[in-house]
Amino acid sequence: MTEHWDQNALRARFCHALSEMYKSEVPLYGDLMDVVWEADAKAIQFSQSLEGNIIDPDDILPSRHRVERHGAIRLGTPQELSTIRRMFAVMGMYPVGYYDLSLAGFPMHATAFRPKTHDALAEHPFRVFTTVLRMDLLTERTRELAQQALKRRNIFTPRLLSLLDLVDTKGSLSSSECSEFITNGLETFRWHSKATVSLDEYQILKAEHPLIADVVSFPSSHINHLTPRTIDIDLVQKLMVDRGMPAKERIEETVYFHDTSAEYVKGSHTARFGEVEQRGYALTREGRQLYDQILDRVNAEAAKNKIKGNDYEKLLEDRFKEFPDTLQALREHNLAYFCYRVTRKGEKLSEDGVDFSKSGSSSVPLPELLDQGILNYEPLTYEDFLPLSAGGIFNSNLGSPSQSKQLIMSAEPDLDGFQRSLGCLIADEFHLYAETEASSLEACRGQLGLERIEA
Repeated sequence: MTEHWDQNALRARFCHALSEMYKSEVPLYGDLMDVVWEADAKAIQFSQSLEGNIIDPDDILPSRHRVERHGAIRLGTPQELSTIRRMFAVMGMYPVGYYDLSLAGFPMHATAFRPKTHDALAEHPFRVFTTVLRMDLLTERTRELAQQALKRRNIFTPRLLSLLDLVDTKGSLSSSECSEFITNGLETFRWHSKATVSLDEYQILKAEHPLIADVVSFPSSHINHLTPRTIDIDLVQKLMVDRGMPAKERIEETVYFHDTSAEYVKGSHTARFGEVEQRGYALTREGRQLYDQILDRVNAEAAKNKIKGNDYEKLLEDRFKEFPDTLQALREHNLAYFCYRVTRKGEKLSEDGVDFSKSGSSSVPLPELLDQGILNYEPLTYEDFLPLSAGGIFNSNLGSPSQSKQLIMSAEPDLDGFQRSLGCLIADEFHLYAETEASSLEACRGQLGLERIEA
């Protein structure tokens, strides 16, 4: 790596450029960003009982908050997946988590490319939920049509591919090459109004599943949403309604399909939409299991009694009282992951050579250090996606499939096949969170000069 190539800086620059491109393609995205800023400012003002002018939330919130985005793209072939892996790796983004979307009725599976370390996420937490079409879940006619259409496209520019080869051989990029990387990389995600299939072919693909048509019919893996983060998603929704912005905005775009005479005919395609997210804490496997169990019971009860809308929200609120909602309870019941730090009091006592163990041992229990105010902790942010949420995202703007549903719903996960296409193993998100928590405790142990902290 050279002095010109900083993965965190390159990732930040790329995300900013992508955001500007998406804003030009989808003007409502810019309006949404204004609403998010206002909601965060009002939420902070209310929580701190501040009076007077609305304060700038950027003065209060962590620096990563305002720049944070997650995007989503849809790929068609193993070659596209392996190449996008190489592209994201240049920016310090790696595949984390496997998502079997056949459970939600979609003929695809996915991973999320994101930074893996706590420090890199703090620098810039850009992540891209990346799905790939599963040809084995398509009917024969649609599969043949999809394969033919995908062979005719290359979503990567020749210069981008040469830059990826350069990284593989040289291991670095110069400053000018980083700029070229951004310019050429954006083309992979740019919207194109001219389809690569005919209107008849498009309708065949869409009839089997709208998602198939979106993946196959265009010359790029157009970004279909770029999501900002807020601290109060309910307030964002209220402000959207107040401004006359639909809470769920489907974006129908004009598309031109070629016909048998090589001319283009006008049509339309619903591919993209606006979305906002509010991220919570990273749960342990035990925490996720409890969350899923409660949610499953809620959904079963709602289905049985036909509960919807506000009544469903009330049911959720009532049943989730079972889930601990204080940081202390989450930590004591091992339901969430945390980052531990030495307090100022701990730093001073350490400098003074104080023995932190009441028993005189160099091994000290973690609760003892917390009770003494030597250490404190904060929850790790959940950086990934819930499978149910991922399915909901697709459901929000693609309509209902009418064919091959049984084939899809009866499918088994194919993690091995996905990893073969990817060209590497997928990181387990629980392991990464546990590793971050353990690393923070190890740093505290070293800072305090202890032999061991008993978690």
